[in-house]
Amino acid sequence: MEVVDKSKFKFVGRDSRASEVIDTPTYSYWKSVARQFFSKKSTYVMLAILSVILLMSFIYPMVVPYDFSDVSNINDFSKRYIWPNSEYWFGTDKNGHSLFDGVWYGARNSILISVIATFINITIGVVVGALWGVSKSIDKIMLEIYNIISNVPSMLIIIVLTYALGAGFWKLILAFCITGWIGVAFTIRVQIMRFRDLEYNLASRTLGTPKYKIAVKNLLPQILSIIMTLLSQMLPVYISYEAFLSFFGIGLPTTTPSLGRLIANYSSNLTTNAYLFWIPLTVLVLVSLPLYLVGQNLADATDPRSHK
Repeated sequence: MEVVDKSKFKFVGRDSRASEVIDTPTYSYWKSVARQFFSKKSTYVMLAILSVILLMSFIYPMVVPYDFSDVSNINDFSKRYIWPNSEYWFGTDKNGHSLFDGVWYGARNSILISVIATFINITIGVVVGALWGVSKSIDKIMLEIYNIISNVPSMLIIIVLTYALGAGFWKLILAFCITGWIGVAFTIRVQIMRFRDLEYNLASRTLGTPKYKIAVKNLLPQILSIIMTLLSQMLPVYISYEAFLSFFGIGLPTTTPSLGRLIANYSSNLTTNAYLFWIPLTVLVLVSLPLYLVGQNLADATDPRSHK
């Protein structure tokens, strides 16, 4: 029989606190969001394209003057319809305007309109939708308003409001925002009603957890991906709306450059000097597509179900 040397062993006392320790790695929601967001290669590509366009759209117009309505060079035939070259990267039009300058001035206005309109609609929609989802009295009123507005095509409402308000930068944003928030509010209302009565939220309320903590810790992570999805959809949509309205000569004044205005002005050059039409259209796509894809990747990353 083998003899055990008890001097090599010692008794360890029982730690009553050890049972309270959860033996799992520390979880950080936002760190997990960042890790998930940057794990996709498309994120880096789209962010690179978007960064270049944003820098050119907002820094270039600050250092290079440009007057969209200037026709002083219209009789200087040496500057008319110059194809893209080392001096005029995007060529010139019939007025001798550099298309390179016009594109970045136009992109700045188009992006600003989209970002401002989206921010206003998302903010109003989330606040109203949250109240809509927790209040039965508000729910009855808002459902009737939503049913009326949602049965009218949104573009028809925007066109009517644009004609009623007149052309202008802020007037166009107002036309986008008067009813643009209602769809966001309804979506948030549905999501709030979906998550508010789940077991863990009922347990939190029973244990006396403050409502703001339930909203921030329990509800916000669940609906944040929905908000980001709406954001990624609205940004390119409003850029497209602006381009559509400008194409038909409404929305912005004719002297204000935008990507839609450039596409409309140069649509007659589709067969001759086609670069005047295709370059602004390409920039419009290069603005809209990265905004949508980056927003979708961020929406996927903010969904807690996608975290490992």
